[in-house]
Amino acid sequence: MGAAHRKKRGGTGATKHEHTILVLQGGGALGAYQAGVYQGMDEQGLVPDWITGVSIGAVNAALIAGNPPERRVARLAEFWDRVSSGVAVVPPAQLDPVRIAFNRLNAAAAATFGVPGFFVPRVPPAILAPDGTPGALSVYDTSPLRATLDELIDFDLVNSRRRVRLSVGSVNVRTGNSVYFDSNRQRLEAEHIMASGSLPPGFPPVVIDGEHYWDGGIVSNSPLWYVLDNSPRLSALIVQVDLFSARGDLPVNLDQVLERAKDIQYSSKTRFNTTRVQELEGLRHALARLMEKLPKTLRDDPDYMLLKSLLEGRRQITIAHLINRRFATSTNAKDYEFSRATVRQLWEAGLDDVRRTCAHQSWREAKEVISGVRVFDLAG
Repeated sequence: MGAAHRKKRGGTGATKHEHTILVLQGGGALGAYQAGVYQGMDEQGLVPDWITGVSIGAVNAALIAGNPPERRVARLAEFWDRVSSGVAVVPPAQLDPVRIAFNRLNAAAAATFGVPGFFVPRVPPAILAPDGTPGALSVYDTSPLRATLDELIDFDLVNSRRRVRLSVGSVNVRTGNSVYFDSNRQRLEAEHIMASGSLPPGFPPVVIDGEHYWDGGIVSNSPLWYVLDNSPRLSALIVQVDLFSARGDLPVNLDQVLERAKDIQYSSKTRFNTTRVQELEGLRHALARLMEKLPKTLRDDPDYMLLKSLLEGRRQITIAHLINRRFATSTNAKDYEFSRATVRQLWEAGLDDVRRTCAHQSWREAKEVISGVRVFDLAG
């Protein structure tokens, strides 16, 4: 990414929350936006102590957690340079029709020939492989990704005592249940990251302890719910980085219809989740006020004790929401369009969004610690 790596320290500094959590959605090639967001966070001195991701978000999360702070941006850049190709020059706006054709050609090339350091087509193709064999279960072979992860990520650091907590979402193929692999509970290796990003039918299931796992985005493409469900007493600034926007313009052609449908599908009820969290927190506060009004004679009642247990540990959560917005040159293949020009454009968009966010008054408000759950839609 060249000059995109340069740090510009001394920004707004760390927050007063007890934790800073980075939540990364899945989205294939769009994940370069998350890398730019992390560079912006690094410039501002925002160091997450917990990162949770799904699919490409899991890969970015592991690259961050699996390297010391001073090497994280460089490692992210090395990964995204490796999986992208071509020139990094973005044509001017008047050449948008040419750029759209260029993007479609690059996506077709990725689908046909694979992506270096990521995946390659199966030979022979899956349709010719015997049923039940690994080669029959996916279009592509992802062994290049395993080699890339093993090279760029220090899994001993991921699993050390002095580490960033890492949680990656997957789904059990047999049960259909969402599963999170969490460094607080188990040792994580490359296969756990790959399981989080094994989107069928392109990628094969990953076998861990005898069970088969697919991409966690099949169930939910945003891991925010995992953070909130597992942390009833949380005080945290949560930076949630989404790669698909739930809101968008009406499509005007079939390609945009397919792109818009994909945006809606993989935004995974992001607005619903955050709104629901706020509503539930409001109900918790209302219940606390009501229980204070009950007579003392009822405070030994089993029902009172049960409800009281639900109120333990008031939350102090701010969700700072950054969303990757579509470019004018986007196509429905944007999640597997790995041209270097697009990857660079996405990276710079994420970095610019953080820089603009941190210069805005809403960011200063977002960092304030207030009881309850607040959501800020920041620049993006």
